[in-house]
Formats: sequence, C-alpha cells, structure tokens
Amino acid sequence: MKLPEEMEAGSSISPTNQTFEIILGSSSMSRREILSEMGYEFTIMTADIDEKSIRKEKPEDLVMALAEAKADAIMMKLKSNGELKEISQPTLLITADTVVVYQEIIREKPSSEEEAHQFIRDYSGGSAKVVGSVCITNLVTGTRKGGWESAEVYFLDIPDEVVDSLIEEGMIFNVAGGLMLEHPLILPLVDTVVGTADCVMGLSKSLTEKLIQEAL
Repeated sequence: MKLPEEMEAGSSISPTNQTFEIILGSSSMSRREILSEMGYEFTIMTADIDEKSIRKEKPEDLVMALAEAKADAIMMKLKSNGELKEISQPTLLITADTVVVYQEIIREKPSSEEEAHQFIRDYSGGSAKVVGSVCITNLVTGTRKGGWESAEVYFLDIPDEVVDSLIEEGMIFNVAGGLMLEHPLILPLVDTVVGTADCVMGLSKSLTEKLIQEAL
C-alpha cells in the first residue's frame, strides 16, 4: 500500500502489529503517545470534519458518532485518492473522540479564553467525568468495532496562576473541556482518578486492544 503524503510514521522499535497495519486517524499527541506505548507501529491521517455539526444528547452517543464520522471521512479521503482499493494486507483505522461532562453538561474544546478559564476554575476542588470512544475499522473486510469508556477525575484546588499559565500556553484549547491530566501544571493537582489515565488522555488502552482483536 502506498501511503498518502499526509501520513507520518509512528515510532516503535519492535512493533506488536507485524501482521497488520494501523492508521491512527487523529492529530492528538496524547493518542499518538498512548498507541506507541502499546507497542504499535502506525501511520497518521486526520479527518478534518466539522465536529460541531454532529450533536447528540448523551455524551456516550456523541463520542461514538464523532469517532465513526472521523472514520468515514478518512475512508472517503483514501477512496478519493485511489488508496483504499490498493490495500491488500490487513489494515486497521483507529479513530477516537473524547468529551468532558461537568454537572451533566457536555464540554468539548474551549472556544475562547473566557470559556477555558471557566472550565478550569470549575474543576478546582471538584470533579469532572471524561467519556472517550474508540472506533476501529478494518479497511479490508469492512468490519467496524467500537465502544466507549469513562473515568472520573477529582481535583485539588487549582491556583489562579496555574489557570492563567495554562491559558497563556494555549494547549488546553486543543483538548476536550480544557482538561489535560498529563500536563505538568495539572498533574500534581489531581487528587484521584477513578478509571484509567489513558481514557482521560484520549485513548483507552484496554478498550483499544479489545477492539483491535475483534476487528481483525
């Protein structure tokens, strides 16, 4: 299979997936790191969909719909480039989505500094729920498997100067709910995580592994 120029190689010394290829349909650095930690070698494509055009009342339904829409968009891109029909060996497309739920309200990426500030201030001394989906599409057989997991994050008090630093840095505008568990300014202020850290960071390792086996 000739890979589109957009793709980049993931890093792995001894890849777990020696009998199949993986395309990670995400620009998230956290998801790239998690998939690399799992021992997989992969290439990258982005979906470039209008996420705001897809609305669901339940967070679980929303993250599933978004992950599937990303998969569909990437498959269309591969088809239009003539790459899809060239795939001969097993190839899995992994897409995912994450939202934060605070007081029953779904939060996606902050759209302004004011919103980002409010999001983080709300978490101070409180908690938030993270819901993340994984969708795996076998590009040869057409088989698609998906699922979601959730985790609860409990925070200590978050000082104003930390909030200001996070906003000035800007990275939180790229993550759901402005919540970056792994950020060095936030990590020391996390009291408890009920669930897995990788789910909060955007890609549940256990769910991804399970769905990979099912999709193959």
